[in-house]
Amino acid sequence: MKIKLGLPKGSLQEATFRMFKKAGFNISVSPRSYFPSIDDDEIECMLIRAQEMSRYIVDADLDCGITGSDWIEENGNLSKVEMVADLFYAKQSLNPVRWVIAVPNDSNIRKLKDLQGKQIATELVNVTRKYLASKGIKADVQFSWGATEIKAPSLVDAIVELTETGSSLKANNLREITTVCESTTWLIANKNSWRNKAKRRKIENIALLLKGAIVAEQKVGLKMNVKRINLNKVLKILPAMKRPTISPLADEDWCAVETIIDEKTVRELIPDLKKAGATGIIEYPLNKAIY
Repeated sequence: MKIKLGLPKGSLQEATFRMFKKAGFNISVSPRSYFPSIDDDEIECMLIRAQEMSRYIVDADLDCGITGSDWIEENGNLSKVEMVADLFYAKQSLNPVRWVIAVPNDSNIRKLKDLQGKQIATELVNVTRKYLASKGIKADVQFSWGATEIKAPSLVDAIVELTETGSSLKANNLREITTVCESTTWLIANKNSWRNKAKRRKIENIALLLKGAIVAEQKVGLKMNVKRINLNKVLKILPAMKRPTISPLADEDWCAVETIIDEKTVRELIPDLKKAGATGIIEYPLNKAIY
């Protein structure tokens, strides 16, 4: 039994390969190949653009694949695929990306209602039309083959484009009007493959390891030695995913404490731990954190 896995070619490719490596899978591909190798005999990989992934999972023989929720909705496949796991990473970060309506800085368009009868360019045509219709706006939504940011105002009145920080829009003298939708990255499966017990078990295992790798992106491990007389003081300020692990040392007056915490809290936490009596504090990265 082999699982045919679709991996996204394009902006999600690098982040996907990195997450698979943290999850324990080594993937490599030559620049001109669309068939990456993976060190798992039960998986076959193929590179497919995220925009097309859900189509091939519905209509072809792909068992599962990784794509954005935006493209699943755009292709009308939300009910036709099994939404296995929200992997919640976009490009190189762990933040959802947004599709926004944007106009030139000097445009007279200020509010959503000002788009009535205007021309809008985007790759996300169906989702945009559905959104505008829900707001009672009739506009000419045109498909854009790329370089969408440069099309307003010379070719269209507004665009709908993907953004994470907004820096690309600002660089092209554009400002946001509103958010059409947010998108996160999903592992999805073919409905028939999901009903196959062996394939489902393999897909679930992949999802478990990937989610563990993604959780670990924001976590670090901390080890420290603490005198028992200071243990309660340290534990009061020490957060943990569950509970810290406390182990005895050769010296009965001391113990070892180990925990997993949010990486963003470490720089404030370590000085407080030191003041509370912790010593030999070691911070280490994680590959996976599975609850």
